[in-house]
Amino acid sequence: MASEHEWGEDRLRFAVVPPNGSVDDLAATVGPLAEQFVRLAANLAGATTVQGVLSRVCEAALAAVPGADLVSVTLRANGGFHTPARTDELAHALDQVQYRLDEGPCVEATRTPGTAVTFSADLGAGREYPRFGPEAAALGVHSVLAVGLFPGGESPRYGALNIYSRVAGGLDELDRDLALVLAAHASTALGASMAHTSAELEMAQLREAISSRDVIGQAKGILMERRGVSADEAFDILRRASQALNVKLSRVAQTLVERRAEI
Repeated sequence: MASEHEWGEDRLRFAVVPPNGSVDDLAATVGPLAEQFVRLAANLAGATTVQGVLSRVCEAALAAVPGADLVSVTLRANGGFHTPARTDELAHALDQVQYRLDEGPCVEATRTPGTAVTFSADLGAGREYPRFGPEAAALGVHSVLAVGLFPGGESPRYGALNIYSRVAGGLDELDRDLALVLAAHASTALGASMAHTSAELEMAQLREAISSRDVIGQAKGILMERRGVSADEAFDILRRASQALNVKLSRVAQTLVERRAEI
């Protein structure tokens, strides 16, 4: 059995599906709710971007949580909040109201220690969110719950999974339990996707650095040959040209290499 930290596509499939079977094989042996989570795990394993993970989590929450009418995900970024994934534009509008007011379950869930579940059964009449509640009710949404991503971790979290119902009392304890499980799936997949993205970025930056170093070396060689200067003097010529033209040194070097027959 793969460990809970081994979340590559093949490893995750092995963790939830018998080695000689398929997702459909396993889904056929469990109940409808378990089937939803089996398929969610397989779907998340195939999502290689943050956007892909969050979109699939929203779709799964809408399908698996009985009281859910709208679902969105809040993420923290640059000291603020944004909604990168949602099942309905109304969910996006509700999130925006909370960001503007700095009040509401999706904002509070990112700041709450422990399991970070925030909830209101009746937004219009409840006292939990005195400014956000009436605005949400005016938009036709009357109950909400939000779960912080990376539940059980320290706040502030990366964001929150937000589930809205058009009915007062439309979300119950079962819905909250399911939202916690979904948030745990989302957190694990999101962490893996972010690590994958970060690794790709670092590799791209390394390739760029190596390429820049190589082209600068070629440009230095051309100057050394044509002007009879040392390596340090050739580099100084490139540096001064870069400063005078206000162009990156690597770009100056690339131009020299590409147009050496004309220069």
